[in-house]
Amino acid sequence: MTFSPETTRAWVDVDLAALVANARTVAAVSGSRLLPMVKANGYGLGAVEIARALDLVDPWGFGVATAAEGAALRAAGITRPILILTPLLPQWIDGCLELDLRPSVGDLQALERWIANSGRPFHIEIDTGMSRAGVRWDDRPSLNRLATILRDAPGWEGAFTHFAAAESNAGATHRQWERFLEVLRALPRRPPLVHAANSAASLQGTVFAGDIVRPGIFLYGGSVGGMEPKAVAQLHARVVSVRSIQAGESVGYGATWTAERPVSVATISLGYADGFPRGTPPEGPEPVRRRLELNGDVVPLVGRVTMDMCMVAVDDEVSPGDIATVFGGMISLDQQAAAAGTISYELLTRLGPRVTRRYHLES
Repeated sequence: MTFSPETTRAWVDVDLAALVANARTVAAVSGSRLLPMVKANGYGLGAVEIARALDLVDPWGFGVATAAEGAALRAAGITRPILILTPLLPQWIDGCLELDLRPSVGDLQALERWIANSGRPFHIEIDTGMSRAGVRWDDRPSLNRLATILRDAPGWEGAFTHFAAAESNAGATHRQWERFLEVLRALPRRPPLVHAANSAASLQGTVFAGDIVRPGIFLYGGSVGGMEPKAVAQLHARVVSVRSIQAGESVGYGATWTAERPVSVATISLGYADGFPRGTPPEGPEPVRRRLELNGDVVPLVGRVTMDMCMVAVDDEVSPGDIATVFGGMISLDQQAAAAGTISYELLTRLGPRVTRRYHLES
């Protein structure tokens, strides 16, 4: 039995056509141009390939978290605007200028340093309740000083805020939006680009759309606010071993699972070093069982996930070389994340470098 080199162990198939379709859904619902988030290596799926595919929807630009991520896009020939969403530190200014990267600025000293060094574009972040970064909406002395600095600042291109719970708390989101608008009214002028909406807010229509929206997880196949995207990523791994065990025998480190009856155990070539969480399901009245898809059946994970492998219990015939699908098939990305006690964002961004990415753009 022979396999193509990229599918000998573990790989993820990335449906770029589904990615583009999800982006078009966001654009249609929000009525706004897109600033897709491609940070964390395109949510683990490959930032360069993701950005090239999303060019089909004519985005305003792309969002990253670091200058290094921006540098990787520039090195690949991506020429659209790139906005760094991590607050600017003065030490990063030279790198941003060299690579033509737009900084997010939420610190007045960093803003003064940027303006002193350049008239190039920058975006101001306003903290309206996330309490993570930006000038606070209720810090009047800082806002007054910000208004003074911006009055004659060349390059002031955008202002934005970040919603804390757009998918779960409508009241808090509206309060953040009103705070943001209040700050904008107090600034010397409205910048060309006002933005706030993540995936969840973008899919609520035009109310939070601003001039551009910043979709992330929905593009990559994560469910948001009851709206189901097209599946973008399918994570696969090979069966590398099969054995029969008797009732009373245990499986894996710590002997945490014991067979109640004779059963076959298939070993899958995927572990926590590949980004498949070792974690256990969240506790509750009905704990979620972790499962994989194998040969058309959904089978339970047994024993602990190890660094390079995991095990499943199977009733039907399984052979080494068979393909297990972790998510993106009978088990969705969100279902697999919930079963591991995490979220879809983490499941994607944890995918390790030895998991091959394969790209498909069939419509």
